[in-house]
Amino acid sequence: MKILITGITGMVGKEFAQQYTNRGGGTVLGIARNSAPARMYEDQRRDVIRCDLLDRDMIESVIEKVQPDLVIHMAAQAFNGLSWECETLTHETNYFGSLNLIRAVHKMKKPAKMLLACTSAEYGYFKPEECPLKEDRKLRPMTPYGVSKVGMEMLAYQYISNYGMQIYLPRMFIHVGTGHPPATAIQNFARQLAMIKKGMMEPVVHVGNLSTARDFIDVRDGVRGMIMLAESDMVGIPVNICTGNTYKISDILNWLIEIANVKVDVIKDKKLVRISDEPVLVGDNSRLKSLGWTQQYTMKETLKSVFNDWMTRI
Repeated sequence: MKILITGITGMVGKEFAQQYTNRGGGTVLGIARNSAPARMYEDQRRDVIRCDLLDRDMIESVIEKVQPDLVIHMAAQAFNGLSWECETLTHETNYFGSLNLIRAVHKMKKPAKMLLACTSAEYGYFKPEECPLKEDRKLRPMTPYGVSKVGMEMLAYQYISNYGMQIYLPRMFIHVGTGHPPATAIQNFARQLAMIKKGMMEPVVHVGNLSTARDFIDVRDGVRGMIMLAESDMVGIPVNICTGNTYKISDILNWLIEIANVKVDVIKDKKLVRISDEPVLVGDNSRLKSLGWTQQYTMKETLKSVFNDWMTRI
């Protein structure tokens, strides 16, 4: 079996490559932009094809040459908050980049199976009492990122309905793990605390909104669930990749401070407050559990690995 992973240098793409490599019995290849090598670990080098998803000709050439059996599509502008600052790039990368990839796979003599990184941001506006969110609810995205991913899902439905392509649709809630940039609250907190621990900055942690609650999932658990989905018959059926539990951001920060074992002051920074921020976000993971999935890593275990990772990276 030949597996091609877009965004292989990212946190989730790297975990997919690791888990498939550990399984054996197949070849794992990846696609990454030329600007992405900084996130590659020296002890996890693998065949990586340098290619931008917006280069339609190059994508078609790569797919024709590799002839994959399964395409794991993780490459994206993947940050909700950042999508407000780079709205055009978000839509171009997430919609047109995905269109180029899907179209290239469709042109294969025997189109590969595909798994597309969908997101909980597609749900958009909802009332807290509507949680946990089920996959069949109406999608009302409120961010450029969420809108771009709804568009990608609609592309998948188009190619499934008209051409019978086998495309899987995991709606990923917030995945947490090592090797991630400080663009999310957990990574930002952990990085600041690691710098404080090493005496590189004053004992002050800058934060945004701490009152929200989120459904976080360890990337190792999430990827294992998505691999199970890709081996199922649930083609074209959205599946929430989440734990079904919520964690308050304030509790996350307190746990990280405890793990770091430092005394700090906490200061709210307006620059870290988003334009829109749901008070609670939690998913119904009944479909995921129907595949036989169970959670293996606790939130505290995940946070400890993230903090230790930052202690190594800084």
